Amino acid sequence: MIFDQKVFERISKRIESWSEEMIKLQVGLTAIPAISPLSGGDGELGKALYLQTVLNDMGFKDIKRLDAPDSAAEAGFRPNIIAQVRGVKPHPATWVLTHLDIVPPGEASLWSQDPYQAKIQDGRIFGRGVVDNQQDMVASIFAARAFIEEGINPTRSIGLAFVADEETGSSKGLSYLLENTDHPFHQSDLIIVPDAGNEDGTMIEIAEKSMLWLKFKTIGKQCHGSRPSQGNNAFVAASHLVVKLNELYQIFGDKDGLYEPPISTFEPTKKEANVPNINTIPGDDVFYMDSRILPHYPLTQVKETIHKMADEIEKKFRVTVEIATISEGQAPAPTAFDAPVVLALKDAIKDIYNREASPLGIGGGTVAAFFRRHGYQAAVWSRNTCTAHQPDENCLIEDMVENAKVFAHIFLRTVDS
Repeated sequence: MIFDQKVFERISKRIESWSEEMIKLQVGLTAIPAISPLSGGDGELGKALYLQTVLNDMGFKDIKRLDAPDSAAEAGFRPNIIAQVRGVKPHPATWVLTHLDIVPPGEASLWSQDPYQAKIQDGRIFGRGVVDNQQDMVASIFAARAFIEEGINPTRSIGLAFVADEETGSSKGLSYLLENTDHPFHQSDLIIVPDAGNEDGTMIEIAEKSMLWLKFKTIGKQCHGSRPSQGNNAFVAASHLVVKLNELYQIFGDKDGLYEPPISTFEPTKKEANVPNINTIPGDDVFYMDSRILPHYPLTQVKETIHKMADEIEKKFRVTVEIATISEGQAPAPTAFDAPVVLALKDAIKDIYNREASPLGIGGGTVAAFFRRHGYQAAVWSRNTCTAHQPDENCLIEDMVENAKVFAHIFLRTVDS
């Protein structure tokens, strides 16, 4: 591949000169909440329209929107935007995919300012969405804009995708696009998803664990707290089931050093309220479990084991245990260690940050899993503050600017000089 250092220096200086414009775009994006209807919002249309105007004003000529129908959204659909800088050869292209939607701010009192009014302080931008996913959305836009402004004609196309619904399942976002025959992606493309990372930028995520979210409802018999023999305490049975489920750590106890942590995890999380008063034994009890499982374990095997554990609790405590699957996904095959996108990222990170990056797997889920299920070699990377979903979410302005250089470095590898 051709890489022209002098051209890259021009691009880098151009990106650095746009630092204030990048901050301004962050502020504008933050002011437009883009929350899924499933989380109590109206969807992403307002943010998408704002972004389309910005892209047009910057000189992007090839912009289109693919709207996913959604009757729950205020507009009746969820917008997905594709913007491209066309190259001499259409494929393989280089893509950066980010998402438009954000999560709700959560408890307002935990924020030091209005989460939708971005605050600039100590070299950081504070606000909901500034790191997840606006930091690298902005970085990718200005990296591509540099090619437009410098008049550099890429040999292969540069593609930017801004998708909906990442925070609540992606059925109206990337999953919808990949099921649509009109989508712009090809198997040979380099695809970067900057939706996970670490503070020094040394993690290139190439694999994710399988995910299994379960709801457990234990049904017993309600009675007075002073007469336990007249009922069956659903809370006690559920508590014993929680302890029993901890045995999954031993049953599925393999380790794989590719992942952090290197084990499967099985953690009880949400607990619903049962009876409102102290002196009533609950007749039903509900809790949830979040499991992240090494990919070589079939989820069918894990669920069979869990059902056998529930059967034991039913017999011992004379209760009924109902198990419902909230979400599940068997992990796809990892992106290869030596995939072109991984090698390109390693080179760019070395040049920009002077650090050696390594391919790793994670327990969390990103939209890269949808690419991998369809046979695409996608890589997840970002250098960021790791404050996504937290109060006072923030991004370093330096990370936003330098990440733009990383993306531009990879775009430049496809330039015919």
